[in-house]
Amino acid sequence: MNFSDAIALENPFVRLEPLCQAHHDDLVAAVKINDLWRTWYTHIPGPDTMAADIIRRRALQAEGRMVAWAVIDPASSRAVGMTSYLNLDPGNRRVEIGSTWLSSTAQGTGINAAAKLLLLQRAFEELDCLAVEFRAHWHNLQSRRAIERLGAKQDGVLRHHTIFENGTVRDTVVFSIIDGEWPTVKFGLLERLGIHEQQS
Repeated sequence: MNFSDAIALENPFVRLEPLCQAHHDDLVAAVKINDLWRTWYTHIPGPDTMAADIIRRRALQAEGRMVAWAVIDPASSRAVGMTSYLNLDPGNRRVEIGSTWLSSTAQGTGINAAAKLLLLQRAFEELDCLAVEFRAHWHNLQSRRAIERLGAKQDGVLRHHTIFENGTVRDTVVFSIIDGEWPTVKFGLLERLGIHEQQS
């Protein structure tokens, strides 16, 4: 199985569809809620740049450098955000989950945890990854807490790592989950979502 394959993933709480321009209008509506795209410490496409960001992500996917999904709320069948595999490294059996954002109304609903469960299951159980990485801005406390709640552990901080368009410099906090931790992380996510797997 190829790291760069874009396939649909689904559980009762969320559907991840390969990103395409058909998701554009839903995603524009999603970022307009509470002006989410104006958040200074992260990169969220705005209403006027959404089409270009979809094109950018799909181009990176065509180059085998990213796998991009639209995050679909099954209750409405509307796209409420984006997520991606980044830094695909099949030789070392590593991948990063990132470039993720969710509309304000989708945050805190379980959609994020359910999406991460799907992406982690694919990484560890289908792609046989040794590690899955997450990164967040030092000032993005919400994302850092969400990553920690998944069961990821902090690896370190890359100081003065990225210069943002607004002139600020990002310190990047790096987290990971390794293959030996996956069974416990998976159990925690299943319990959190109230999903009970059948025992064989």
